[in-house]
Amino acid sequence: MFGDLAKMMKMAAEVKRRMPEIQEKIASSTHTAEAGGGSVSATVSGKLALVELHIDRELAASGDKEMIEDLVKAAVSAAQRKAADAAAEMMKELTGDMPLPPGMEGMLGM
Repeated sequence: MFGDLAKMMKMAAEVKRRMPEIQEKIASSTHTAEAGGGSVSATVSGKLALVELHIDRELAASGDKEMIEDLVKAAVSAAQRKAADAAAEMMKELTGDMPLPPGMEGMLGM
């Protein structure tokens, strides 16, 4: 029993030591997704902030406001999902089999 506790404490210390490195890696990453067959692309930071948005000229010229809005939302949402999945994967690599306690995701800065 105490061996497991010591192992968990050691792992927790390692997570704490490496957390700033992982947070920086997550924050400096970017993730891009497209919608409408590539007519809209969105890039978000690892903190899920929109950093770049491209709308195809033909789509913009179409004047279909509702379709453009829907495609922008779809591209941004998909890019944010990619960023969140990548952050979760980085944390999984750090913590291994140790489950994250509730609220620890907030330590990612997201």
